[in-house]
Amino acid sequence: MTDESKHRAILQSIAHRVMLERGLLPDFSPEVLAELDGITGPAAPDGVFDRDLRSLLWCSIDNDDSMDLDQLTAAEAMKDGTTRILVAIADVDALVPLGSAIDEHARTNTTSVYTAAEKFPMLPDKLSTDLTSLNQDQDRLATVIDMIVVADGTLQKSDVYRAVVRSHAKLTYSGVAAWLEKTQPMPEAVAAVPGLAENLLLQDKIAQRLKSRRHALGALSLQTIEARPLFKDDRVASLEVQAKNRATELIEDFMIAANGATVRFLTAHRFPSVRRVVHTPKRWDRIVEVAAEHGYKLPDTPDSKALEDFLTGERTADPVTFPDLSLTIIKLLGPGEYAAELPGANAEGHFGLAVRDYTHSTAPNRRYPDLITQRLAKAAIASKPVPYDMDGLTDLARHCTEQEDAANKVERQVGKSAAALLLESRIGEQFDAIVTGAADKGTWARLLTVPVEGRVVQGFQGLDVGQRTRVQLISVDIDRGFIDFRRVRS
Repeated sequence: MTDESKHRAILQSIAHRVMLERGLLPDFSPEVLAELDGITGPAAPDGVFDRDLRSLLWCSIDNDDSMDLDQLTAAEAMKDGTTRILVAIADVDALVPLGSAIDEHARTNTTSVYTAAEKFPMLPDKLSTDLTSLNQDQDRLATVIDMIVVADGTLQKSDVYRAVVRSHAKLTYSGVAAWLEKTQPMPEAVAAVPGLAENLLLQDKIAQRLKSRRHALGALSLQTIEARPLFKDDRVASLEVQAKNRATELIEDFMIAANGATVRFLTAHRFPSVRRVVHTPKRWDRIVEVAAEHGYKLPDTPDSKALEDFLTGERTADPVTFPDLSLTIIKLLGPGEYAAELPGANAEGHFGLAVRDYTHSTAPNRRYPDLITQRLAKAAIASKPVPYDMDGLTDLARHCTEQEDAANKVERQVGKSAAALLLESRIGEQFDAIVTGAADKGTWARLLTVPVEGRVVQGFQGLDVGQRTRVQLISVDIDRGFIDFRRVRS
C-alpha cells in the first residue's frame, strides 16, 4: 500500500512528468522570469481608447479558491424596457505583448492546467492573480462587451470597446448561488456595496432569459458529474462532485452571449476570428439509439432542437440518472476544436450551443485563444492592422486544439492517479457502472457510486456508450493512472 502521507507529493511528481510527456511546460524559463521582473505594476490607460467605467457596479463571481479573475459583470435596466449587460474582460495583452517571452510560454501551453495536486498557470501568478487579474478595489484595463437584451432574451445589439474598470466585490459561486436559491442569507460582500444586491438580481433574471432563449433554439441541456480530490493532511480522502448552480449558470450564460457578440464585432470590422467549433455529431445514429432506449424517437439526421427536447424531458423524468445520460451524449457529440475563419465565411458553428458565431474570448489569463481574440478585438477597436496573418492564425488554432487535448489528458491522468490512490484498498470489490467510451482503442466505464472512470479490460465485448453494466475492480496503477475493471455478467 502507498504511504498515505505522501499522496500529494506523489501526484505532484506525476503531474510534472506527464506535463513534459505531453509536450507542455511545467515551469517558467529564466527568460520569462527575467521579463516578469521588469513588470512593476498594472497597465495604465492610454487616454485615447479607454473609457472610464469604474463607477459601474462591477463584481466578479468565481470559484471559492480562484485568484486569476478574468471577468467582471454588471447590469443596467434601460428606460425602454431592455436591459444592458456588460462583461469586462481582463486586458492581458496590455502586459503580455505578442512575441514576448511570457507570450511564447503561453503560446506553447495555450492553457492553464489544473491537476489534482498542483496548478500549472499559463501566465505567472504575478500577472494572472495580480497585475492582470480583475481584483477587488483595483483599477484595471479591460475590454468590455456591452450588450442590450430584450424581454424574451434576444440580444438586440452589442459593442466591444476598451475601458478602465474597478471591481467592487469578489464573490463566489457557492455564496451567490445559495443566496439566489434562497438557502442562505445574502453574502456580506454583496450587502457591503449599495445597490449590488439589486444589480445581481437583475443579472440573474436576464441570465435566465438568455438561457431560456438559447434552449428554445436548440442549445443542449447537459449536466455532467465532475469530481476533484479532497486532501486531508496530504492524503486523498475523498472525491468531491462539483455541480452547476444558479451562479455558475449566470456567468456561463453571460459568457456565451459575450463570445457570440465578440465574433460578430470582429466580422463587422472585416477581421478574421478563431472560432470554437463543435461539429455535427458523426455518431448521431448511436444518439438515436440511446434516445430510442428511453422511448423517444429522434430524426435520422442531426437536429439539435429535437435532441434538446429529448434531454429536457429526460431531466424532468429522471433527474438522478440524467448526468449519466448527459455524459453519454457528450461522448457521442465529440470534442470541440478551434478553427480560424475569414470574415463572412460559412462557419460550421457550435452544435451543442446551437449557434453559428462562437469563440473563446472571456478568459485570457487562462486560455491562449482568448488572448488571441483580445488582440484581434483591440486592433479592430483602434483601426489597426490584423495582428496575425491567416496562415499563422490557422496554425495557431490547430496548435491550441492539440494543446487543449494534451492538457485535458494531463488533468485526467493525474485525476485518475488520485482516484487510484483512493481505490487502492478496494481491489476486488464490485460496482455498478455506465459505459463512457467504446472504440477500437478500448472500452471505458464510470462507477455510479464513486465518480471514477476506468478501463474495462475483460468482458467488454458488446458494450457500447450509455449502457449500464456491473464491473469488478481488478487492479490500479497509480503512476500511470490506470484503473482496470472486469465486466461481471449476471
